[in-house]
Amino acid sequence: MSKVIVIDDEPFILMMIEDKLQRAGIKVITLRESVNAMPVIKNEHPDLIILDWMMPELSGIELCKMIKSNPAISNIPVFMLTAKGQEADEQLGFRSGVTRYITKPFSPKSLLEMVEETIGRSQPSK
Repeated sequence: MSKVIVIDDEPFILMMIEDKLQRAGIKVITLRESVNAMPVIKNEHPDLIILDWMMPELSGIELCKMIKSNPAISNIPVFMLTAKGQEADEQLGFRSGVTRYITKPFSPKSLLEMVEETIGRSQPSK
């Protein structure tokens, strides 16, 4: 079973993504704090990480840089989910190691399709 870690401080976003991915048969681990995410990521070694950029204490960009600088987990794809839609923000995201840059608001169906494409699943979504 594929596994995705979703890190966002907005409970509604977490629930919406968790519901959509679980219905597609993907195991989802949700975290509301980025500051404590590294041990979970190292322990769980997910197929994909979905991060919010703007979080208290440790931004999604900072966490992405930490992930990409750790050889044990640097190969895990990272989606940045953010309200920051400026081109400069997107470029910073990609320079930080982001695989996909998704601006809010977003379509849960489109997100699921991107997740399935990235983790190598092409099953019809529900």
